[in-house]
Amino acid sequence: MNKKTCCIFNLAPHYRAPIYTLMDKELACDFYFGDDLGNQIELMDYSALNGFKNVLKNKQLKWSGFKWQSGVLSLLFKPYKYYIITGSPAFLSNWLLVIFSKFSKKKVYAWSHGLKKPVSTRGDIFRKTFYRLFDKIFLYGDHSREIMIKEGFKEDKLIPIYNSLDHEHQLQLRNSLTETNIYIDFFKNDDPVIIYVGRLQKSKKLNLLVLALKKLNKKGINCNLVLVGSDMGNTEIVDLATNNNLEENIWFYGPCYDERIIGELFYNASVCVSPGPVGLTALHSLTFGCPVISNNDFENQMPEFEVIIPKKTGAFFENDDIDSLTERISEWIYSSKEKRQLIRKDSYKIIDEKWNPKNQIDIIKTYLN
Repeated sequence: MNKKTCCIFNLAPHYRAPIYTLMDKELACDFYFGDDLGNQIELMDYSALNGFKNVLKNKQLKWSGFKWQSGVLSLLFKPYKYYIITGSPAFLSNWLLVIFSKFSKKKVYAWSHGLKKPVSTRGDIFRKTFYRLFDKIFLYGDHSREIMIKEGFKEDKLIPIYNSLDHEHQLQLRNSLTETNIYIDFFKNDDPVIIYVGRLQKSKKLNLLVLALKKLNKKGINCNLVLVGSDMGNTEIVDLATNNNLEENIWFYGPCYDERIIGELFYNASVCVSPGPVGLTALHSLTFGCPVISNNDFENQMPEFEVIIPKKTGAFFENDDIDSLTERISEWIYSSKEKRQLIRKDSYKIIDEKWNPKNQIDIIKTYLN
């Protein structure tokens, strides 16, 4: 197959390996990735991609807020028909690539969050101008598409392709899951368990979750909390738990990279709560049948909040409101076995139908012909 598509991405996070591998196999793309520019993100193994060509140097341009990706413009002179690039307006090289493409028959598509809120600031106008240059925009969700349509973008230019994890592998694990005593053995009780999986950092507002746990137990709604993830060193969650006499109710599990164990933890928990931006945690949780609660500040949320369907796959609480968070949790931690199984089915359905690499590749293929 002639390689018609050139993918130029700022980074290749490890979680993107399944979709990039599928693109490599089914679209025969060539891949160019930027280096990390100081990001603390685990990267995928580029050598696993047959179409991997090169790592491009990401540079911070002095005296400006722009970055530059070396070698990008020269790729316009290669015989590619389509270019899929990270839709970041912070890279001046992206601007020039898409502008210069207008003097050829080449098509440039952005893969981007798009606009997350109505245009109101200079920064918003800057981003809107950037996105108008592209032939198509692959978006992470429907929310940004709706906003951009209201901002005057043509509907057929905005293509939601969602986001994904390693769905195929997780599906195999999910099919083998059963209820276990993992929490009963640790907490020495059978109270319902709230789970959070992700980095323990201030932006996730886990202090709200600890305080909500205290309020629940004080009301006689006894429950436990498990926090799975690396402590990034800028939280005071351990001290907060100690000061509120919650040591016996909180399991600081630490980092875990074993999907089988993570699946068991999600499957046996009552609800996953991410008080800050929820991100990929929402996909991870629903994949293993655990509903999700997060905040309703959609302008500052991550696109994965869209998988939360109130009363079916989770709930939203009033941002930064501990009472609201406590109330939402209390509505989800006690479910009959029949209700819990229905929640699992609803959770599986939204991931299996939309938020997976197979759906993403099917959509992308439609626009590369």
